[in-house]
Amino acid sequence: MKSLGSIRRSFAPWSDPGAKPYISFENVTKIFGDFTAVDDLSLDIFEKEFFALLGGSGSGKSTLLRMLAGFDEPTRGRILLDGQDLRGIPPYRRPLNMMFQSYALFPHMTVEANVGFGLRQEGVPKAEIEARVAEMLKLVKLEQFAKRKPHQLSGGQRQRVALARSVAKRPKVLLLDEPLGALDKKLREETQFELMDLQQSLGLTFIVVTHDQEEAMTMADRIAILDKGKLMQVATPAEVYEAPASRFVASFIGNVNMFEGKVAARDAGSARITGASGAEILVGNAGDAAAGNTVSFAVRPEKIRVSSKRPEGAVNALEGEVYDLAYLGDMTVYHVRLDDGQVVKASALNSSRASDDPLTWHDRAWISFAPDAGVVLTR
Repeated sequence: MKSLGSIRRSFAPWSDPGAKPYISFENVTKIFGDFTAVDDLSLDIFEKEFFALLGGSGSGKSTLLRMLAGFDEPTRGRILLDGQDLRGIPPYRRPLNMMFQSYALFPHMTVEANVGFGLRQEGVPKAEIEARVAEMLKLVKLEQFAKRKPHQLSGGQRQRVALARSVAKRPKVLLLDEPLGALDKKLREETQFELMDLQQSLGLTFIVVTHDQEEAMTMADRIAILDKGKLMQVATPAEVYEAPASRFVASFIGNVNMFEGKVAARDAGSARITGASGAEILVGNAGDAAAGNTVSFAVRPEKIRVSSKRPEGAVNALEGEVYDLAYLGDMTVYHVRLDDGQVVKASALNSSRASDDPLTWHDRAWISFAPDAGVVLTR
């Protein structure tokens, strides 16, 4: 069986019917006044999983995290951690820690004092604190900065201090609320891989809230996509990208082209879709779409080929004009306006320094794609 995408690690307890979730949201609803932030949501997260809550503003992702942390209580439903109902348990008695976007470091304390603060508050012996702080600073590669104050560090270094402080108490779960939002793009990309390595080294359960799709796709074992308090899909990054459950998910994750039409005919798993302009598309996997259903065929830009001539033997080929293009170095992005008016986005990897079929603005062009290049969506 072919995989939908690259697999970062073999860890996949959610696919085992006998596996017990470590954290469970059971029919959780949270209402603030007349606003429903989370709407009857059920979700399971497994021990040692790196899990991402992904959504736009107002989707309910931060509210979920705050309820798990104990800063808010569900209006209805319950949250379980390792089988224990968390209702009524204050934040400081929950076996988890939360790292905020602001880092909240104490400016008058050194790096090592910041990292050991929680341990001192719990009355841990001095020798053990020193050993644990040294261990954490080595883990985040900040041993040489132990005596510095936060204002003497870069943004990325402050982020690592906050992370070391969060895991120094060895919580069972680490909650990260937009942890990389304050970093520049290059540092953010580097830190994503550092977080992944740290999570696996510590063997903790990480739950990250983010609005950044690339961040969630890079770090998480699974992603929960939220919209207006509802759970839209929970899946691995590859499944979310290659097999979105709805038009919303397909549009929210990455770039996508939607070819709208009706299923004109079914033949086993395949189908023929007819658009409003009369153009036909043959799809290899129509799922549960029945003849006569109005559907969307979602195709990612990198699955579409652009050429000056109709490719020989192409099953799905549509003609148009190059409306716009952008050369990005590693790839070229084309916007092709089809003869029926739809603009299609296609991307081509620049695997060689020169092109045998150069296209520019206003050139006539053909787009083509395989029957299995996309997914049929009925909702």
